[in-house]
Amino acid sequence: MREFLLGFGSIMRSGWRASPRRMVVVFALMLLEYVSWPLAPLVLKEVTDAVVARDVEGATVAAAFLPFLALLNQIGGHLAHVVWVELCDLNLLQVNRELGELSHGPQGLEHHERPDYADRLELMRNEGNPMYQSVRVSVRSLGLAVQLTITIVMLTLLEPLLLLLLLFALPPLATARWAHRRFEFAIWGDVERSREATHLLDLAVRADAAKEIRIFGLEDELRGRLRASREQLRRRRFRAEYEGVAVMSAGQLVFALGYVGGLLLVVRGAVAGEHTPGDVVLAVTLAAQMNTLVYDIVFASGFLQRSAQAMARLAWLRGLIARLYPPATRAAAVPARLREGIRFERVGFTYPGTETEILRELDLEVPAGATIAFVGENGAGKSTLVKLLCRFYDPTSGRIVVDGEDLARFPAADWRERIAAGFQDFVRFELVARESVGVGDLAAVEDGAVVAAAVERAAADDVVMQLPDGLETQLGKSHADGAELSGGQWQKLALARAMMRTAPLLLILDEPTSALDAHAEHVLFERYAASARAVARATGGIAVFVSHRFSTVRMADLIVVIDGGAIVEQGSHAELIARGGMYAELFSLQAAAYG
Repeated sequence: MREFLLGFGSIMRSGWRASPRRMVVVFALMLLEYVSWPLAPLVLKEVTDAVVARDVEGATVAAAFLPFLALLNQIGGHLAHVVWVELCDLNLLQVNRELGELSHGPQGLEHHERPDYADRLELMRNEGNPMYQSVRVSVRSLGLAVQLTITIVMLTLLEPLLLLLLLFALPPLATARWAHRRFEFAIWGDVERSREATHLLDLAVRADAAKEIRIFGLEDELRGRLRASREQLRRRRFRAEYEGVAVMSAGQLVFALGYVGGLLLVVRGAVAGEHTPGDVVLAVTLAAQMNTLVYDIVFASGFLQRSAQAMARLAWLRGLIARLYPPATRAAAVPARLREGIRFERVGFTYPGTETEILRELDLEVPAGATIAFVGENGAGKSTLVKLLCRFYDPTSGRIVVDGEDLARFPAADWRERIAAGFQDFVRFELVARESVGVGDLAAVEDGAVVAAAVERAAADDVVMQLPDGLETQLGKSHADGAELSGGQWQKLALARAMMRTAPLLLILDEPTSALDAHAEHVLFERYAASARAVARATGGIAVFVSHRFSTVRMADLIVVIDGGAIVEQGSHAELIARGGMYAELFSLQAAAYG
């Protein structure tokens, strides 16, 4: 119940934030609709008693109120619908905006890699309708409460024993709550299967997966697995729905028995002269309204519980982000220029939810203006080091010091504004080419000259020259006139994006050339080295690159060999070759492989 009330409060606050004016309007229209509805039986009572008494004037005056009440009810219902559409749209946009901010705000990456986060995100992704209708159902529930209150008062005045109908209304409400819990249990039990089905559907429609699916003849296998996943989800959820309907029907049957009993009570009273014919009409119409009202409350209760659950999940995500990424207690200003450099002091790191230590007591000093390369076998911890430098994560133990200041004291967003980076798992921004590159520095995204210079530094001139409208060409197959690029071409544009910021404190290339051949990579790293020297002169910035091709890392001032989460060697290319250790062995093996 507490979670339900918290969710209900969150829904109402969300609607108010979306549009206070529209919330006031729908509340007013709701009162018109739900107050006028139970007053109609009272008017019918007066009309009936006046007709029985042959009071033409009284019957005429009373009957005149019926179209007035009907008009109020219709105005409230129809006008409210128009406002609801706008309010629901605005509320859903606000919820989606907050969800986007929570997911891709200035935090790290830990929440993206947590199963409990993935579970709730998957559930919210499948709850579009409850989220869309949440404010409408919540306000409607308040309207039903107003109507129920008026109906109870009128029943009490007519026949106190009719209040027993409220007791008969409890089973439908209780069974509705049980049905919701049963359905919620089914959803939670299937969340992993739901994620699997989403992944399989994604594979089925992705262009980059089509080649392997066809080469290996996986079409039928993929369709079969997707069908099996969807069928299992359908069976479990439909079973939960059917069980809920059966139990709710039993609850409705209990109310129906009370409803019939109440009518018989009033009819017997009328026969005994204790009630007027108008009282019988009032009892029949109120009881009929009560029947509809209970049904509406049961329906709204179930829907509202789903909506409240969805809002509770959003609140859980909000709380998770606040716990994972608390603001720095003593925030420090990011330096405009590096003077000392970056130092790793006994840095250790273990990914949340795991026990494997990825980095172990790592000590390393990188002077300002240096170019450093991390090398090692897959899984050695190279990319994890890059994540720590970008403050996607903070070290589990030890610390990273920048010009004598703990990196954790810098606001993450401020620090990242001074980083230029290109990653192996780059994004394909299907925008105009100028924007796809220019988002690497939003302040300069409209400056074609700045973007063109970044393209040149990334050796991506050939890609832009092949585009029909150059930098103003629309990219991506999601647009009818979008130019489709190869993997290597997309990667070159991603590298140009990394070159947009010309005065970073940290210039990072983390395995960014997987789709490029060795010659193209070498040309790129030569330009990268030139950019690194320019950055070093301008800001004392440090250039970091990670590559599996040893022929490109030899130009670095410092090469650091990582193995098993620890530094096993460091020095210049010549020093490491002369030492004859792990680096020399790997370099020789790769040189032999390339002939």
